[in-house]
Amino acid sequence: MTEYFLLIITAIFVNNIVLGQFLGNCPFLGTSQKMSTATGMAMAVVFVLTFAGAITWAVQWYLLVPYEIEYLRTIAFILVIAALVQLVETVLQKTAPPLYNALGIFLPLITTNCAVLGVAIKNIDQDFNFIETLVFSFASAVGFGLALILFAGMRERFALTQMPKVLQGTASGLIVAGLMALAFQGFKGLI
Repeated sequence: MTEYFLLIITAIFVNNIVLGQFLGNCPFLGTSQKMSTATGMAMAVVFVLTFAGAITWAVQWYLLVPYEIEYLRTIAFILVIAALVQLVETVLQKTAPPLYNALGIFLPLITTNCAVLGVAIKNIDQDFNFIETLVFSFASAVGFGLALILFAGMRERFALTQMPKVLQGTASGLIVAGLMALAFQGFKGLI
C-alpha cells in the first residue's frame, strides 16, 4: 500500500508531467486562459490518460509481446489514444456543447499530446503491473490537471491586474509556469 501512495505523490508532485518532465505543454498553455476551460481539459485528460494507460498496457502484454511485434508500440499506442480522444470528443459534443466549443482545437490535440503517450510508454518502460499502471496513469493525469488549474487561476488573476506591457499575455504566463516548475521541484526532497 505504501508503494502506491509513493507512486501517487511522485506522479502528482515530484515528477509532474507538465512541470517536472515538460510533457503536454501545448494544452497546458493553450487551455489555461479560463478556469472553466482548464477544468474541462483536466477532466478530459484524466479520462483519456487513465484509460489509455490501462488499454496500452493490455495491448503491450497481450498483443505486442506475444507476437514479438514490440517495435509497433508507438503506432499501436497512438491508435488507442486517438480512439479514446474521439470517444471523449463525441461525448462532450453531445453532453456539454459550450465546453466542447471552448476546448476547440485543443481537444483533438490530446491525441498528439506527448504527456499521454509519454505516460503510456513510461508505464511499460518502468515494468509496472496493471494496478501500478492504473495508479500511475491516474495520478499523472491528476498532476496535469492540478498544474493546469493552478496555472489557469493565476492567468485569470493576471488578466485583472495592471502589469507593464512587456509582461502581459504570454510573457507573464511563461514566467509563472517557470516559477510553478521551480515550486514543484521543491517536492523532490520529500521522496
